[in-house]
Amino acid sequence: MTLKIALAQLNFTVADLKANSAKIISAAEQAKQQHADVIVFPELCVSGYPPEDLLLRDDFIQHAQHAVDAIAAQVQDIDLVIGYPQRKGSDLYNTAVVLRNGQIIAEYHKNALPNYGVFDEQRYFKAGQQTCLFTIKDTRLALTICEDIWQTGIIANNRNAGADLILTLNASPFHAGKMQQREDVICAQIKAAGVPLVYVNQIGGQDELIFDGASFVANGQGEIVFHAEEFVEQLSIVEFVDQQPQANTIAPLYQPVVSEYKALVLGIKDYVRKNGFQGALLGLSGGIDSALVLALAVDALGADKVEAVLMPSRYTQDMSNEDAILEADALGIQHHTIPIEPAVNAFNDMLAPLFAGSKKDTTEENIQARCRGVLLMALSNKQGKLLLTTGNKSEMSVGYATLYGDMAGGFAPLKDVSKLLVYQIAEYRNTISPVIPERVITRAPSAELAPDQKDEDSLPPYVVLDPILALYIEQDKSAADIVALGYPLDAVQRAISLVDRNEYKRRQSPPGIRITPRAFGRDRRYPISSAYRGTASLNQE
Repeated sequence: MTLKIALAQLNFTVADLKANSAKIISAAEQAKQQHADVIVFPELCVSGYPPEDLLLRDDFIQHAQHAVDAIAAQVQDIDLVIGYPQRKGSDLYNTAVVLRNGQIIAEYHKNALPNYGVFDEQRYFKAGQQTCLFTIKDTRLALTICEDIWQTGIIANNRNAGADLILTLNASPFHAGKMQQREDVICAQIKAAGVPLVYVNQIGGQDELIFDGASFVANGQGEIVFHAEEFVEQLSIVEFVDQQPQANTIAPLYQPVVSEYKALVLGIKDYVRKNGFQGALLGLSGGIDSALVLALAVDALGADKVEAVLMPSRYTQDMSNEDAILEADALGIQHHTIPIEPAVNAFNDMLAPLFAGSKKDTTEENIQARCRGVLLMALSNKQGKLLLTTGNKSEMSVGYATLYGDMAGGFAPLKDVSKLLVYQIAEYRNTISPVIPERVITRAPSAELAPDQKDEDSLPPYVVLDPILALYIEQDKSAADIVALGYPLDAVQRAISLVDRNEYKRRQSPPGIRITPRAFGRDRRYPISSAYRGTASLNQE
């Protein structure tokens, strides 16, 4: 007996019920043409994931139900497994249903509701308590949803209930190393239960979250027999013969740097597309960060949709302007040069009476950055293009950025990308085509807001700073723990003190793409007003 299962690894848009429904119907028709018996979609595919507080709106829930009814009425002769938010009385469930010839023949309510990191499903949903099995061609298939199969026991419970095969609908977001972790955890449980599993994950960008797809099928021994590509929409058919999956294509799993690059490109593309911008623009300084953001934007949107502005000041070195133009020309984008000296002089003249008797400091440096921010925002407003900021995670961590200056913009692609990783991704991008001049990669980084300024004038070297920041921010290590690992005491004190006192800046920064397990956003929520000091552990005896 042969059972053909279609895996619909697709990109859905939150709250675009009409487009999501059309995509579901189209995929079902394609799968039917390939003689699939059932097609499985990602978690909450009808509404898009995560809908967040849209789930608190009764009208949204009603419209989602109407969409499911319409899908059921339009698709015949193939079973559909789709997800949507379902109201039952006063309770809301994260639900998967099986549609067969216009009818719901089975429904499952997600048992395990994640409430950590970027997830807060307990805010919205009630947890289900039951397993759910349905039959196709004498095969008993069980339904699960995402977090269910991360929890010990649920796969085994379905096997004990009589499941021959488990289908799981997922909206599992990307971060570095997540794919391998996901497969290791799930395959260990599959092997223990001795039951095959079909794992369907969505792809796409949703604000700061990126979904990688990487859908897979594993046999009852916990061995991967099919693996979809990462970050790509893909409709795949996997055959089961006598309830065992047959060997199929196995696409490459996560590759460090390469996968992060793909995630960033997809994040920019979907943020621009899903929010209706006409394209993107950015300030191009000749430095490594803006060079990488430019390359990512062009890869995401095409050269005709990206524009760059050079805004030199008296402190901008000639090589910065030269390299910026080389980058723009290599990528074939439109670029302009607007010197900021007239604006800076105007502000300084206006403020001179009030600044009389004061020494020059970072105030004057920030005026330069804010003049640039005004110019870029004006162009963004006039052209309907998204302004991409170019700051990285290292800078955002320690506040090495100017509010309403280089932080001004609508989206921050590098917000979760450390400075060292910026260099790695830039070097990888140059293997595709050489668009970032070697001098940009090798020269010492500088904000160029003062004569001969270098980042290391204010910060520890990035080879020291970035590991400290990762330990403190992403792993919650104390200052004493970090020093015990061999990092210099003065560098640890400096870095952690800067992180602690710059929460107010990070809270005002644009959203950015999450590629680590702990980004500045949904999964790291520190108070702005706080007496906590991370360096306190260094003073404990």
